[in-house]
Amino acid sequence: MSDKLIIVESPAKANTIKRFLGGNTKVVASMGHIRDLPKSKMGVDIEHDFEPEYINIRGKGNLIKELKKDAKNAKQVYLATDPDREGEAIAWHLAYILGIPEDSVCRVTFNEITKETVKESMKKPRKIDMNLTNAQQARRVLDRIVGYKISPLLWKKVKPGLSAGRVQSVAVKLIVDRENEIRNFIPEEYWNIYAELLDENSNKEFEAKFYGKEGKKIDLHKKEEVDEILKNIENGKYIVTNVKLGEKKRTPAPPFTTSTMQQEASRKLGFSLKKTMSVAQGLYEGVKIPEKGTVGLITYMRTDSTRISEEARAVAKEVITKTYGSSYYENRYYKKSSEAQDAHEAIRPTYINISPESIRDSLTPDQYKLYRLIYNRFLASQMSSAVFDTINVDIDVNSYNFKASGQNLKFKGFMVLYVESTDSNQNDEEDVILPMLVAGQEVKKKKLNPKQSFTEPPARYTEASLVKELEAKGIGRPSTYSPIITTILERRYVEKDKKQLVPTELGEVVNKLLTENFADVVNVEFTAKVENEFDNVASGKEEWKQVLRDFYPQFEQEVEKVDKELEHVKLEDEVTDVKCEKCGRNMVVKIGRYGKFLACPGYPECKNVKPFVVTIDVPCPVCGGKVQIRKSKRGKSYYICENNPKSCNYISWNKPKVGETWTPEEIKPEKKTTRKKTTKTTTKKTRKRNQSE
Repeated sequence: MSDKLIIVESPAKANTIKRFLGGNTKVVASMGHIRDLPKSKMGVDIEHDFEPEYINIRGKGNLIKELKKDAKNAKQVYLATDPDREGEAIAWHLAYILGIPEDSVCRVTFNEITKETVKESMKKPRKIDMNLTNAQQARRVLDRIVGYKISPLLWKKVKPGLSAGRVQSVAVKLIVDRENEIRNFIPEEYWNIYAELLDENSNKEFEAKFYGKEGKKIDLHKKEEVDEILKNIENGKYIVTNVKLGEKKRTPAPPFTTSTMQQEASRKLGFSLKKTMSVAQGLYEGVKIPEKGTVGLITYMRTDSTRISEEARAVAKEVITKTYGSSYYENRYYKKSSEAQDAHEAIRPTYINISPESIRDSLTPDQYKLYRLIYNRFLASQMSSAVFDTINVDIDVNSYNFKASGQNLKFKGFMVLYVESTDSNQNDEEDVILPMLVAGQEVKKKKLNPKQSFTEPPARYTEASLVKELEAKGIGRPSTYSPIITTILERRYVEKDKKQLVPTELGEVVNKLLTENFADVVNVEFTAKVENEFDNVASGKEEWKQVLRDFYPQFEQEVEKVDKELEHVKLEDEVTDVKCEKCGRNMVVKIGRYGKFLACPGYPECKNVKPFVVTIDVPCPVCGGKVQIRKSKRGKSYYICENNPKSCNYISWNKPKVGETWTPEEIKPEKKTTRKKTTKTTTKKTRKRNQSE
């Protein structure tokens, strides 16, 4: 018999905690959820006030027997699942399975898995927080109702096997809306005039940009406007009218939240959201390092807070002043977002004196990259501002105004360690050095460069920018960003083109049906409102079933109305001029798991199918035939000659250009991604339960 039984979610976390506590304490893993709604039916009794019908998850029978046996042989059972709503719900289900009374003081949480924190937390057990549990139940039940009511309509009208998710559908709508913006975008012409000038005193050249006339800004849209200005200043003198010297500061970014970590890991490391959370989970649960053994290297990675503990501040100060000097340290507090739950600290290293380089050999390459990112971001957040000397110059020529500006980095501050990325990849503030000019002096014109440009459409979302948008609109929470995007990619409603998220034909068809018939389900403001209601449940301000009572009646009416309206609506297949070689009918376009394909309309008598071929307007660089766009098994587009492999061997990942030459070595087989066993065994089950939402 053991004195204590501690149940966590993953074996890696169990091993780490066991080593800290030792003695007659047993630590075991539940491997994520052990109870959930059934897969074979809705599992929600709507007539009896939305009572969920939980069942033991198939395949976990032996595990449940072992947990019951261990609990029976322990004097005290502690439930130490993750410190969020999902973890609280798992603890509640475990208590039910093991017969632990609801008011039992059995719940323990660890914001970081270090020896000190684990031992301290074990001294402060509490009751299961039913507000957090019910917030998770409200989300689970509401999402199940939406999915089970809408999905059959998609099966009837689009394709069997499709599914609709409440938050995922909103994410797809954002991506489709952005794609439509891009398609409908009409470029507008605009011009700039750049003057290459020479300061004869220093013999230094610099560039000034056209601003306007007589102090009023002028936007240039036509070549005729530019030509008129060039004509009027052709022989003019360029006189410096004003020189303003100044100083500006750039402050560091706050330590990571889940959202900002996912965005930066995407931009700087090229990690998908799913990969980021998987690697972070491993760093949180424990990594074996010399002298310390297995320890959690970062705090809990699902958080929306930028708050850090005073103890962490003190160690950060020590490390910064020792490494860079006292002038590089500044004690900073970051303003809490109005939407933040602030339940946990920001994501930071647990042992700040353990630098990434000192334990590089103990980490996988991905763990090292992410730990280094988290470590540097945290330290930088407690460092001094970067300081720039600035100079702004006004230059007049025949009443027309030009402006030039420059800056010089005087003190690096936090930038010695870390600079935040942006979606436009314009990360660093580059020095632009201007000569020391004085008001009244003349500078010499070397050259005038008029430049024509066109406005560009908004960029497609990347995983990073979509997370930023979801967070800004109040859709989803730290634990849901990764599952949302993973789900819409796996359902093939969206695909990746390089880093960009592009809606598939299937995604656009499903979005059209949902947008036209279930306005609330895919409404951004409505979805954000529901998220706030879940937050109110978590804080005890609202009863969880009331959220469902308010939502369901109108939703049910919409479902019934749409079902009746769609009864007589048949989505006509697009007819092509391609003849079925088996029966002679004109083949039609169908949408399948991997996109469009051609099928004979005579099904089931004729089951002939063919690939749906898309061609481009550039001829094959080898034989001059038509070049087709196809998809690899992993969804990546490639280009192939219509005559391949009969009489031409052209195939390439890159779109051909007119007149280019091609060599057969250009295309390479897709590499299979491999993952080290340490990462896989550490996080497989915890990742699985994250995606279940």
